[in-house]
Amino acid sequence: MTSGLDATDGSLAPADPWLAQAHILVVDDEPGMRNFLVRTLAPRCARVEAVGDVADAGRLLDSNHFDLIILDNILGGRTGLAWLAELRRDGLFTEVILITAFADLETAIEALRAGAADFVLKPFRTKQILNAVARCLDRAALRRENFVLRRQLGTAPRSEAVSRIVGTSPQMARIRELVARAAATPSTVLITGESGTAKEITARALHEQSPFADRPFVPVNCGAIAAEIIESELFGHVKGAFTGAASSREGLFFYAQGGTLFLDEIAELPLALQAKLLRVIEDRKVRPVGSDREIPIDLRLVAATNTDLAEQVAAGRFRADLYYRLDVFRIHLPPLRERVEDIEPLARMFMEQISSQLGLPPLPIRPSVLQRFEAYPWPGNARELRNRIERALILGAFDEPDPGAPAEARTDDLAEVEKRHILRVLAASDGNRAEAARRLGVSRKTLDRKCAEWNA
Repeated sequence: MTSGLDATDGSLAPADPWLAQAHILVVDDEPGMRNFLVRTLAPRCARVEAVGDVADAGRLLDSNHFDLIILDNILGGRTGLAWLAELRRDGLFTEVILITAFADLETAIEALRAGAADFVLKPFRTKQILNAVARCLDRAALRRENFVLRRQLGTAPRSEAVSRIVGTSPQMARIRELVARAAATPSTVLITGESGTAKEITARALHEQSPFADRPFVPVNCGAIAAEIIESELFGHVKGAFTGAASSREGLFFYAQGGTLFLDEIAELPLALQAKLLRVIEDRKVRPVGSDREIPIDLRLVAATNTDLAEQVAAGRFRADLYYRLDVFRIHLPPLRERVEDIEPLARMFMEQISSQLGLPPLPIRPSVLQRFEAYPWPGNARELRNRIERALILGAFDEPDPGAPAEARTDDLAEVEKRHILRVLAASDGNRAEAARRLGVSRKTLDRKCAEWNA
């Protein structure tokens, strides 16, 4: 509990980066308190709105995203706590600071149970409310960042994303130009290309060059999430929405607020969910599963696919209206076989990165190795090249082909290497195919098909 002496102290809280970007809603029926909070917060925040009752507050929340609500507990006819409980039941997870002139320990405990992030006792000093706001925003940002980091375990560190758009070919120079152009706008981007062409890396680079680079980048592999739970994963759900929903939960759209949501393998979305995603893009609102309330969102959407969406539309497997909504700005990543000059810089980058990660000395990439690499079609693209470098580091040498062997046998059997790798990851996941698909970065359907081919 935070308490203070008065509301006129002019001392300032330390500058906070989240405060400067925050959109804050003040709900208090005292005009003097509303004016004080607006004067205090407006010069330090991106936006402040102030209203005197929950009806006006509800209308604002229906059409705008707010990072924080400062809520008075006594609001002429009902309590702020009762309204807060209603918001939480509707699936609105905005941070809330409860303020009141009448408080006891029971009220403070009830506020925390209802979902308030902090509890401030009137009268309070300027610095105290600013510190409470900064703490609340910082905790929310840290929670989102921790969630994103847990999802990103095993992926490229954020600082590597831009440097990994590697290549000296004209095609990659054009890709870097397109990324820079798209990054300057909030427009939806569709990234296309074969598997292994670094679509997620391109999406990360786009995010990092954007004005909201310090906001979350949330990647989602649509093919790795079971169809029966993907709606809840994306939009969240309220308590009791379905069997097993013992509590309310934020969705991935919530965690990406202010940043970028990257929907990889977008073609794997079930048709029913495609319709709901289309509405989200058009209305900029999401409806948690089991809720009657639509919640405004503020983020950039980037989608990716290794399939031809136009063909999927013609076959009735993808909605035409969603396709046109996604295809605002397209970035197509060419396969590695069409840009042979990029093989050497990629190979050398992978050698440096992987040798450092494994704690092994880098291997020299001799001209004979490069010649073989440049003659190979790389059906798995840059991902396959990376795997080849890692395998060579583990073995301590690049495999040398038998000079008398036919040309098609002079390269490792990709299918066998792929099979061993997938089965090894599946075993490490205790046979859980959904988890193995997530670790492999492929859809559950792809993994099921591979296992069926191998009778595994």
